[in-house]
Amino acid sequence: MRDSVMDLFDPRTAVMDSDNSSPTRSPNPDFAFAFNDSNFSDRVLRIEIVSDSLETQPESQVCHTVADWARKSKRHRGDVAKMENDMCHSFTALDINTHPEEQILDSQQPDIDDDVGDENHDEEEIRLIEESPSGDDAANSDDSNGSEDSSGVIRVKTLHISSPILAANSPFFKKLFSNGMMESEQRHVTLRINASAALMEILNFMYSNTLSATTAPPLLDVLMAADKYEVDSCMRHCSRLLRNLPMTTESALLYLDLPTSVLMAEAVQPLTDAAKQFLAARYKDISKFQDEVINLPLAGIEAIMSSDDLQLASEDAVYDFALKWTRAHYQKPEERREILGTRLGRYIRFPYMTCRKLKKVLGCNDFDHDFATKVVLDALFFKAESPHRQRIMAVEETTRTSRRYVERTYKYRPVKVIEFELPRQQCVVYLDLKRDECINLFPSGRVYSQAFHLGGQGFFLSAHCNMDQQSSFHCFGLFLGMQEKGSVTFSVDYEFAARSKPTEEYISKYEGNYTFTGGKAVGYRNLFSIPWTSFMAEDSLYFINGILHLRAELTIKR
Repeated sequence: MRDSVMDLFDPRTAVMDSDNSSPTRSPNPDFAFAFNDSNFSDRVLRIEIVSDSLETQPESQVCHTVADWARKSKRHRGDVAKMENDMCHSFTALDINTHPEEQILDSQQPDIDDDVGDENHDEEEIRLIEESPSGDDAANSDDSNGSEDSSGVIRVKTLHISSPILAANSPFFKKLFSNGMMESEQRHVTLRINASAALMEILNFMYSNTLSATTAPPLLDVLMAADKYEVDSCMRHCSRLLRNLPMTTESALLYLDLPTSVLMAEAVQPLTDAAKQFLAARYKDISKFQDEVINLPLAGIEAIMSSDDLQLASEDAVYDFALKWTRAHYQKPEERREILGTRLGRYIRFPYMTCRKLKKVLGCNDFDHDFATKVVLDALFFKAESPHRQRIMAVEETTRTSRRYVERTYKYRPVKVIEFELPRQQCVVYLDLKRDECINLFPSGRVYSQAFHLGGQGFFLSAHCNMDQQSSFHCFGLFLGMQEKGSVTFSVDYEFAARSKPTEEYISKYEGNYTFTGGKAVGYRNLFSIPWTSFMAEDSLYFINGILHLRAELTIKR
């Protein structure tokens, strides 16, 4: 019996790398010597491979790439659903593990539950019939029976197993061998499956802590089967091997589209985290990949929108993109409200949107009214908090999944604006820059604020590192510009101020008036009248807890 399956089950075949330094090795005990050896086994496992549509595929249909595996998996899920429907009158469900819908008991065999009758206790073996999630081709393995019988069995594999080893690695087998019924004491166990390669890998892994699979398709098959048979150590091993393979957009999306039971497993979290990080890094500048990103599935969009490093102009742009993607993929308004309210909405950081855009959220029919009201009020309350309190809220939010109070790395820096209509149209704009952001300005960089409005016109602030024209040294400059809109002219009184030690109050630096035309800007090349080195020094008067606090007051001239 052992000779008939020697090349598949022999530890010398399965243990590909016996070097302890191999990255594929596990620190767990190595029982490879006992695999399929009657001297170290207490049971006989008979594996019956039944005929189905996924068995014995031609070479042209064998999975060589992740794309092949994804297509096969989708077909197989459909086939399994149809098969389960066809078999529902012949089999009864077996509640033996966390996947009761996938474990089926032959109606002619004893049920493994508390209602087993005495008349079933004469059975000589346990017979389990299950649906393989992987659909692997078993044609490459040795079979002791190659013909199909009346029950649909086309191949049979028999091997000696150690129930303590299997039970120690798998709650599934532990339940099977210790459920307290007479069946659990039987020496012979029959397992009926659709394909054998993944199961053989798992059984070998529980002995040797190694896998022969090295490419993504077979590793994914093993991962799915390891989830079914609850072999967490094998799932962790597969996850690690998959993470070590080159990541592509295709593979990352596939990892995020695995069945829910697999995705929720703790052992798979590092793999899904790596997939999300890959997508977030690749598409951090959405504007460069608009056509590609708009066609990504929901899981990919969630990974991108959850990133802190999106290189978009502002959170307004994130909001606009979420609406654009949702409208492209969901035609019905109720579907869009569901997706935005339960999935994508939590990744939009409403507290960093402009007040103008928040007003549009309240009137947007793609959002549920209660959801829109809640997020807008939450955003306004956050904006009303002091900068110190906002930073505390952001730190507290880092432990959550939404990260709504965590500021992204926007191309344009957020500002806080207070507007007045009377006695004159006026606004006060607050712009905070981190020390690291200022360091990155040297020697000739600039950073722009998000737009704000006064009298119907859009304005922005820009901070520069430039050369002082008189003294020929680098210095910090601040400028006020008006967005270009035709030939409109606008006369404005303005004042620049900054918080300064030791009082930490805003101290006026410069004030003046200017008649703007579209695209023009006014400001001061050396706002603090000191060299760049003094401005950035550790004892600088202008960085308070690592933050440079700037203020600009704009008033429309009569």
